[in-house]
Amino acid sequence: MQIHDFDVDLFLRDYWQKQPLLIRNPWKAWRNPVDPDELAGLACEEDVESRLITQEADRLAMESGPLPEERFSELGRAPMTLLVQAVNQHVPEVAGLIAPFRFVPDWRIDDVMVSFATDGGGVGPHFDQYDVFLIQGLGRRRWRVGPQCDAATPLLPHDDLRLIADFEATDDWILEPGDILYVPPRFAHDGVAVGDDCMTYSIGFRAPSRAELVEGWCEHQADGMAEEDRYADPDLVVQDNPGEITASALDRLHAMVMEGLSDRDAFARWFGLHNSLPKYAETDWRPEEAVDAQDVRALLTQGVPLSRNPASRFSFIRQGDGTVLLFVDGHCFDCVEKTAALAENLCAGPGMAPDPGLAASAEVVKLVAALIDQGSLAFDEED
Repeated sequence: MQIHDFDVDLFLRDYWQKQPLLIRNPWKAWRNPVDPDELAGLACEEDVESRLITQEADRLAMESGPLPEERFSELGRAPMTLLVQAVNQHVPEVAGLIAPFRFVPDWRIDDVMVSFATDGGGVGPHFDQYDVFLIQGLGRRRWRVGPQCDAATPLLPHDDLRLIADFEATDDWILEPGDILYVPPRFAHDGVAVGDDCMTYSIGFRAPSRAELVEGWCEHQADGMAEEDRYADPDLVVQDNPGEITASALDRLHAMVMEGLSDRDAFARWFGLHNSLPKYAETDWRPEEAVDAQDVRALLTQGVPLSRNPASRFSFIRQGDGTVLLFVDGHCFDCVEKTAALAENLCAGPGMAPDPGLAASAEVVKLVAALIDQGSLAFDEED
């Protein structure tokens, strides 16, 4: 699907992470990409994360999936919402919804969550720590948006849901099929289905916290440090008070820590590995036996398209010496020349038609074979 008459530069300048924006049906021809029955079927599967939100009186209750099929027939007419994560990994048409928003770098993309709600269904007023585009797929949904929240915002007591206690809307819209609502991080919002068969597609974007980065990077560096790399003070002199930790000792201790964390090249490699770890790795494309290099070469020669596993995460970092570090599902590949160009092409989209001339490169064949063996890539021989 494609959107038109959407000024990306204007959006990034005036709205991205600044204020909400309602975009009335910008699609050339909107088509709902997954039907409610298929979504319910996904919610019954073991390897799919799902939640069911039901409402009794004024209280919301949450059940985690997988859900038994008979659960849906037990719901009756009370308001309900079904939420299914990462539907883009299971339905190619849902994955296609990401393409129009790839003006945001891929490493920031999380997944596409799909919700189905009956009349009055919703998850309550809340706020998220990430950007989200909410696309109305079927039916209608009323969205009320409020001010930005933070850790001090009062929440209602609830075991499973983080619901805002005193929600006051500043904007109020009803979305029709094809409409899009962009909500920046921490803006309060509340969506309620208006009528039955209401479906919404939530394209969410990751934003690592400072705490997550510090913890992960420190643990990574600490794992590689030698046991004998310890504090030393060969210039020690007698102190006036033995109970004091002196400024010179603190300077030396602080320097030890900062020097151990200041290698930017090492940080870049770690972050690429960390960020490319798949969130849901259950979509397993690994072949039963290691792929044969001759088979890879033959398929490359024929120009057979390569397709990325929809559960895989691809990204790359350019190095100053011309090397490209390719990160795929928590693995790093150092790429130069032809493999560097291939790495960039693989990261550009969900699939590519390789140049048959690449078959002559042993390094290209080796890289493609490695990505196939780890389940991140496959030849689309049906095409």
